Amino acid sequence: MSINAKIYHIVHIDNLPSIVADGYLFSDAEMKKRLDYGVAIGMNKVKERRLGLPLTSHPGLCVGECVPFYFCPRSVMLYILHMRNSPDIEYRGGQAPIVHLVSDLQRTVKWAEQNRFRWAFTTSNAGAYYFDDYAKLSELNNIDWKAVQARQWSDRDVKEKKQAEFLVERCFPWELVEEIGVYAHNQYKQVSDIVELHKQGPVITIQNSWYY
Repeated sequence: MSINAKIYHIVHIDNLPSIVADGYLFSDAEMKKRLDYGVAIGMNKVKERRLGLPLTSHPGLCVGECVPFYFCPRSVMLYILHMRNSPDIEYRGGQAPIVHLVSDLQRTVKWAEQNRFRWAFTTSNAGAYYFDDYAKLSELNNIDWKAVQARQWSDRDVKEKKQAEFLVERCFPWELVEEIGVYAHNQYKQVSDIVELHKQGPVITIQNSWYY
């Protein structure tokens, strides 16, 4: 797999104004320090567990101390949000308000190393009790890229491997977001109104195929 892969972070559209204002996405560990956490779309129990899950590639660094990305749009997590029936998620607003923030893997790694932020990637769900993680681009072939790109993932093994993650320590700069993929025109208009306040914002595209 080429190191020119893209990485995808999903976020509720209502959280975009604060992200743009801050100039960064922050890890859950950092966000917990704030009084206003924004619209939470994750599983609370899993988020708490991630705060204590260590990365073997970086001793002393935990998953929840990193900003997470998937290697694909239309993630398993997005499907769970779309179904609106998980007992572990308070959010019930569906997938339409969820936007994809897209960045380039190679540019991200370069930024992280220049700014001395650790990075890693996992070959499966980093919220699980067990996963493998790596911190060298030469080891990207450990990811099951066929599973990552799969649109059918009823098979348990495929489902786990599709959830491979890229992790950046503490924060991620807004300036590295190249594209925002949205569900439909309504969301396109909302995002445009938010981003236009930031002079050099990312491209905004309607990407219905990235949704369920």
